[in-house]
Amino acid sequence: MKHWTVIAAAGFIAAAAAFAPANAADISGAGASFPYPIYTKWADSYKKETGNGLNYQSIGSGGGIKQIQAKTVTFGATDAPLSGADLDKHGLAQFPAVMGGIVAVVNLDGIKPGELTIDGPTLAKIFLSEIKKWNDPAIQKLNPSAKLPDQAIAIVHRSDGSGTTYNFVYYLSEVSPDFKSKVGVNTSVQWPAGIGAKGNEGVANNVGNTKGSIGYVEYAYALQNKLTHTKMINKSGKTVEPTAEAFQAAAANADWNSQPGYGVILANQPGDASWPMTAATWILVHKKPVDAAATGEALKFFAWAFKNGDKAADELHYVPMPEKVVTSIEASWKKDITDATGKPIF
Repeated sequence: MKHWTVIAAAGFIAAAAAFAPANAADISGAGASFPYPIYTKWADSYKKETGNGLNYQSIGSGGGIKQIQAKTVTFGATDAPLSGADLDKHGLAQFPAVMGGIVAVVNLDGIKPGELTIDGPTLAKIFLSEIKKWNDPAIQKLNPSAKLPDQAIAIVHRSDGSGTTYNFVYYLSEVSPDFKSKVGVNTSVQWPAGIGAKGNEGVANNVGNTKGSIGYVEYAYALQNKLTHTKMINKSGKTVEPTAEAFQAAAANADWNSQPGYGVILANQPGDASWPMTAATWILVHKKPVDAAATGEALKFFAWAFKNGDKAADELHYVPMPEKVVTSIEASWKKDITDATGKPIF
């Protein structure tokens, strides 16, 4: 993981620089920063095993969608699934690659990871800039033994089109009608206040360098950057830590075939053990790609990851897709993704 750690330390730079220079055999992809740590780790192992590289640009879900629609990459990556209508309009197939969790991260002197507890309505009020100080009674009530400072809250949010933002605001809109009416749900929203940063990398970097700040990132970024995450109170009223088990609990009852392209949102799921900000991340490829061989190589990479990538996912606190979902995904590749003659690519 040394490539990604360098990026995290330096702030956001083009993810392509984290890999060896691209060559003709490299698979090209772009999009979500949420899964970037696991795609990096998979890519390192895949290249050692097969000799084939991955050139993945962590530019945000919005950028990934635009690039795959423009056919400038072999695959796009997004944490905000496209609707069936959008998939049909652009001739795209969509499938989930992995699951993870979004966490609130803070920079408060004297507060260690997991020492601060927050609930959804309070988190919504913070990001609405209605709760402005860390010693606000609403936060103090949730943390009666914590020594919270009389310090202004500095909000850090995404500045780019982001699937992490989509899932975060989806959750806040689920638990706060006020947030839903004032901010709403989209990959890019009008925040009432705060500092904008690009990518999970940028948010992690800003929170790490700004005293009194709060932001939201995929959990692997919190771990790699040694950021202080909060615990959350979930839909069942239970206080939970972000763990692979908590992410799995949230995904346990997901009906992946209920939405086109497996586009199931996992936020605010019921269950005592469920992490409330769990999310999947999806891959987009053309059903009839211009370069069928390149798309075939991309599918081989993800098939390899489904088969061999669980240990790496576990180490970074991502959750692999269930075996029955993988079987369904690979069957859909054979049915939906073909070359110009109609022959299956995979």
